[in-house]
Amino acid sequence: MPVPRRSPESHRVQAHPRELGATRLAVPVGLHTGLGCDAVGVPARFGFKILSRLPAKGCVYADSDWWWWLVPAGSDHDLTWPLPACYARGAEIPDRRPRLIHHPDGTSPYTPPIPLYLLVCQLTGIAPSWPAPSVGSAL
Repeated sequence: MPVPRRSPESHRVQAHPRELGATRLAVPVGLHTGLGCDAVGVPARFGFKILSRLPAKGCVYADSDWWWWLVPAGSDHDLTWPLPACYARGAEIPDRRPRLIHHPDGTSPYTPPIPLYLLVCQLTGIAPSWPAPSVGSAL
């Protein structure tokens, strides 16, 4: 299982190098990755629930223990993904031979990160949280 590393901004995957190698999720040919790629992983027990409830789905990969959604790079900016979710920059994850289980209909490989974040929060019982933007007033 990936070992989440806690940080103030997000949870990122950190594999134990002696136990697992790393692999970068391969984006299918013909999909546009102009926004870069990161991935959000959840334990497999949440996979079908999330997949069935998302209004839009990008590439989804799975192995026996984890499901991974491609999201635009930087989708952890100002978000703390709740445990047990893992955030993987560059879509580099522990190599457990994940396979593509959902191919998007269009040309974008991305799952919109905000609906994904809200579903992960709902399923883990964690209240969504992000900083409010500073609002200035010019009177």
